[in-house]
Amino acid sequence: MELVNIKINGVSYEVPANATILEAAREAGIDIPTLCYLKDINQIGACRMCMVEVKGARSLVAACVYPVNEGMEVLTNSPKVQESRKMTLELLLSVHERKCLTCDRSGNCELQKLCNDMGIEEEDRFQGVMPAGSKDDSTLYLRRNNAKCVLCRRCVAACQNQHVSVIGANNRGFDTEIGCAFEQPLGYVSCVACGQCIVSCPTGALTEKDNTQEVIDAINDPEKIVIVQTAPAVRAALGEEFGLPIGTNVEGKMAAALRRLGFDKVFDTDFGADMTIMEEANEFISRVKNGGTLPMITSCSPGWIKFCEHYYPDLIDNLSTCKSPQNMTGALIKTWYAQKEGIDPSKIVSVSVMPCTAKKFEIMREDENAAGLPDVDISLTTRELAKLIKKAQLNFNRLPDEKFDDAMGVSTGAAVIFGATGGVMEAALRTAADLLEGKDLESVDYKEVRGVEGFKEAVYKVGGMDVKVAVVSGLKNADALLKKVRAGEADYHFIEVMCCPGGCVNGGGQPIQPSSVRSTIDLRAERAKALYNQDKNMPLRKSHQNPVVQKCYEEFLTEGPGGHTAHKILHTSYVKRGK
Repeated sequence: MELVNIKINGVSYEVPANATILEAAREAGIDIPTLCYLKDINQIGACRMCMVEVKGARSLVAACVYPVNEGMEVLTNSPKVQESRKMTLELLLSVHERKCLTCDRSGNCELQKLCNDMGIEEEDRFQGVMPAGSKDDSTLYLRRNNAKCVLCRRCVAACQNQHVSVIGANNRGFDTEIGCAFEQPLGYVSCVACGQCIVSCPTGALTEKDNTQEVIDAINDPEKIVIVQTAPAVRAALGEEFGLPIGTNVEGKMAAALRRLGFDKVFDTDFGADMTIMEEANEFISRVKNGGTLPMITSCSPGWIKFCEHYYPDLIDNLSTCKSPQNMTGALIKTWYAQKEGIDPSKIVSVSVMPCTAKKFEIMREDENAAGLPDVDISLTTRELAKLIKKAQLNFNRLPDEKFDDAMGVSTGAAVIFGATGGVMEAALRTAADLLEGKDLESVDYKEVRGVEGFKEAVYKVGGMDVKVAVVSGLKNADALLKKVRAGEADYHFIEVMCCPGGCVNGGGQPIQPSSVRSTIDLRAERAKALYNQDKNMPLRKSHQNPVVQKCYEEFLTEGPGGHTAHKILHTSYVKRGK
């Protein structure tokens, strides 16, 4: 690696020749402030918060886009730099809705932090006409308030990075605002509900639809039985909302918190993930043996499903018909569990906690109502669960570790790793290999499909045949692979697609980390590590070994995986949507 010598604030450093001033400074432990910068997604030098002095330059330069060179001397904290940053913040505040006490992002807002760090006191130094700031409340899963937008364009870049690109900057000058083409509401365009725009936003301009009050009302209704399930990725991230290190597995404290919030039963979506593998592995084997549509593509990620319906409707037959683990669990709660317990399904309020905003859309889809009622009534994000815990004044970090309720609380390591890219594929291979070989294979680790890379492929010898698999996460990578599938150039049997880069651990409903953290820590890898560590230490690591899953098939889905009853309750259908 070629290095160059520079000075930052009078101290000499050797830094990579292809680095920017921002990257070099952060490597040296100097955190130059930013608003628009988001590593690998948005590097446009637009917000002007990262201005620094460079000896010999006629004006301040934007550190996030300005390259280093041999002998460069940089000042990151001079009076001139400080005055520039304060003025930029004051100008931003002059057109910003400053209702911080009632903002969802208060305490975790990058603009708010910068104002505190810079000692902003004169909020009204620059007075002018406050733009109206349009609001968009047209979707089931997201709210936009442009009065809180700083026009950093991170959300636009995140949407482009997902190859969806349904938002951008409209109008010019003081009238500039983020929105859809022709001022259409977001609910009327081909948004896929991934929520990557929300986790990219530095302020409270973008938030998920808040359904916490609906949950509180249900819990306090004596006529309702409120049952909650939590996805595998939630346990790997929820702790961040309470100051715990990134990648801390808080499964036990989460279960304890949910009971103290008043839920009647606390179930694990991992059970539904094991059920998904039973159905999906059977479906894959059936397609291979009977000449079904290949490659078969996973259906666990609702953002991916919506993307396929909008942009690749000709490939819908390639999708597995299995419901996602969320809706499989919800369906079985209102059928099998309700039947066993003698509960009227109409009295059950089925709540899910997901790392994903698209799950709010998924629960409203057609053909997700096995009992003639929605499989899941309310879907919360990880952030919304944290909000409930804080509102109830629970000291999360002091709670004991408790277990899920047994009825749907038993799961395997295969289910836990659903939260990471490659996890669904690995879980399916563990079961498919045993079923095709007709024996319990010792090897359960399919490491070739692990890791945060956006695209992975492998070939495994299963049941006497070479099974070619591919794993993609992030819709940019999915788009590239689907073009090959459509053209007949992708010779795979089975493909896993996750909408969000890195999988559910990096979902749009997970705790929001600032740009400074996302630049130095790979959230995807750290959160996924918690799931793989749990998998490694579990007594059961294959879905078909789950005793409660076996009991469900013995008692209720008696025709077995893929049978008539299973298909009616655990499978779904898709629709072709316009772009």
